Amino acid sequence: MRLRALLDTDALGLRLLGGENELDRTVRGVMTTDLRDPSRYLSGGELVLTGLAWRRDAADSEPFVRLLVQAGVAGLAAGEAELGNVPEDLVVACVRHRLPLFAVHESVAFATITEHVVRQVSGERAGDLAAVVDRHRRMMTSGPAGGGPDVVLDLLGSDLDLRAWVLSPTGRLIAGSKVAGPGLPADTCAKLAAEHLAAARTGRRGPHRVTLGSSTYSLFPVRSSGRSPQASRDVRETVLSDWLLAVEADAGDWPEERLDLLRGVTQLIAVERDRRDAARTVRRRLAQEVLELVQTGAAPAEIAARLRVAAPVLLPGLGAAPHWQVVVARVEWQDGGLEGGPVAQSLLEEILVDPSATGPEPSDRIAVAHTDDEAIALVPLPAVSTEHDGSEAGILADALLESVRDPLAAGLDDDGRVTLGVSASVHSAEGLRGALEEARHARRVAAARAGRVCAAGHQELASHVLLLPFVPDDVRRAFTARLLDPLRDYDRRHRAELIPTLEAFLDCDGSWTRCATRLHLHVNTLRYRVGRIEQLTSRDLSRLEDKLDFFLALRMS
Repeated sequence: MRLRALLDTDALGLRLLGGENELDRTVRGVMTTDLRDPSRYLSGGELVLTGLAWRRDAADSEPFVRLLVQAGVAGLAAGEAELGNVPEDLVVACVRHRLPLFAVHESVAFATITEHVVRQVSGERAGDLAAVVDRHRRMMTSGPAGGGPDVVLDLLGSDLDLRAWVLSPTGRLIAGSKVAGPGLPADTCAKLAAEHLAAARTGRRGPHRVTLGSSTYSLFPVRSSGRSPQASRDVRETVLSDWLLAVEADAGDWPEERLDLLRGVTQLIAVERDRRDAARTVRRRLAQEVLELVQTGAAPAEIAARLRVAAPVLLPGLGAAPHWQVVVARVEWQDGGLEGGPVAQSLLEEILVDPSATGPEPSDRIAVAHTDDEAIALVPLPAVSTEHDGSEAGILADALLESVRDPLAAGLDDDGRVTLGVSASVHSAEGLRGALEEARHARRVAAARAGRVCAAGHQELASHVLLLPFVPDDVRRAFTARLLDPLRDYDRRHRAELIPTLEAFLDCDGSWTRCATRLHLHVNTLRYRVGRIEQLTSRDLSRLEDKLDFFLALRMS
């Protein structure tokens, strides 16, 4: 479609402010942004919609317009809801760069313009999904929440008989059509997410086809703000945060027109994703303010005041001040060429959601800030109970990664790592600084472990595992070799299984009966093996210090 056609559509409420001679430009897509530099998300030919939140003063308009022109956009539409009218400095900058500029009346939602452009662009190629896109207006205008992505998926099911689901990058079910029946099993969601992330790392354009059991799925990326596959400078910037649309069908048999239309549907779903991201702005700002106060050594009373502001936002209706936990995450790449903080922030916001929670908005009680290289989450705990062992309940490090480890490992490929640390819960502002340091220290413990996705919790900081990761490699090798190499050599020559016997003996706290039962051995045979271990190593397994040395050697090996 051409820009001129937008002015002929009364429902869009557009008013031309400049660029009359450029209205024959072709519009290939649409993007909504309030970034000061959105160029990384542009591929050319877009109509850019902006609420002007990026503009702080008149000097900001010129560089913003210049970046759009360099990216080859078709035109710019500015909303009047924020400032009441479009600033003159923006009009002048657009005239200077010959960029068509439209004013959008405050009564017109950007979602309405997005839906219209996608419908027109897609409709020029084929019509089998035109009815779905046309009826999508109901979703965009059905209330403040817009109806959610479920409405679009219902239309896919009723109009095209397609079973479809929207998944997070970690495999959490965000939406599904009613025609799709019950939600996908959690393990299927995780496998689809892993396949999608692995395919995305190759740079191949979607959809990606996956066969699980007797079903074939086609996976379409849902990119925020209508980004094209070429828009991001590095796929690693977004691979761990983009949603995906999973359709139970083999898109390999589809004509190009139908594929294009499904990609149009992902743009409509992306509108809901953008709304969710916008809603996170307040929570992110609260977390950033609290973090800055904590790190700069502000008085506890000042921190407590900010927490009192945060609590009603994160836990509306809560009568008493909650307990808090701090979670620190870091995403690192081997070449070190990417700033990991923003990636870790988006990822942590998803990881902290209960894996069983569905819908796009279950993370509205999580506030995550970020620095250049790490993300820090402030997580409220409305009621902290005590477990049977006396420890306080809350977020557990291992549980955070239990359901997301496989998808994340696929997205990290062989050049990335995710490490997390979790603090104990604290109930006052005075405890936040210690909780932050505790979470950071736990993350360093996790980083010292092997694996692409690792986490450690505060419970481990009072254990030997706190010390083991920081033992120098040469000391580690010398210590384990001195104790275990004689046993490994003997096992290799005689198949005596001394190492497994030693591990079982220590696990059974030196109990001859329990160890013999576990290994299915006669007690005399066990005594012979333990005697051989003591002879080869010159150690005595009845002595606590020798048992401890063997225990540590096995843990470090």
